[in-house]
Amino acid sequence: MRIVFFGDSITDCDRDRNDENSLGNGYVKILADKLRPIYPDMDIDLINKGISGNEVCDLLARVQRDVIDYKPDAVVIMIGINNVIHKFKYGKELNLKQFERDLRSLIKKLKDAGIVVIFLEPFLLPSPDKKRMRPLFNQELEIIHNVCVEMCDEFVAYDEMFNGLCISTPYTVYSEDGVHPSFEGSDIIANTAIKAIRKHLM
Repeated sequence: MRIVFFGDSITDCDRDRNDENSLGNGYVKILADKLRPIYPDMDIDLINKGISGNEVCDLLARVQRDVIDYKPDAVVIMIGINNVIHKFKYGKELNLKQFERDLRSLIKKLKDAGIVVIFLEPFLLPSPDKKRMRPLFNQELEIIHNVCVEMCDEFVAYDEMFNGLCISTPYTVYSEDGVHPSFEGSDIIANTAIKAIRKHLM
């Protein structure tokens, strides 16, 4: 069984780009360490193809080379936060209609290739410097939710869950900057992603 993990820095997590076996030090590595002992007799091939800074359009541009050509059984995607961050950080325009078109095209290419698509919702925690991003991010999340519920095999929601946890716990427990997960945050992502993988592949 082969699974490709596809996304931005949350997936990438300092993986060695020159080593196909490198899973980085984030949720993908935690997930691998949990999943393989459950199925010791199964040949599980996990591939990390996250690239820091990527937006949805970047994934669309490299989906053939970095996912489809590997002929995986499934792809696990987390993407979208950079589309909002780059708007505020660099002034890069975020066209929500184009965002939706790119997202639909990305998922369609994967589904047409016969790949199970598991989409992990991006999230934004209440870091003071990120609060101004929330209204635009909510618009993007609505598009992601509608498209992924319609097109993907599994959609795992994180934004409401993490923000709910932050009501009683400081957001820094899960992410120092409100975007990149801590070990605790990555562990939550890994645990919920495993459930989705086992549901569709095991």
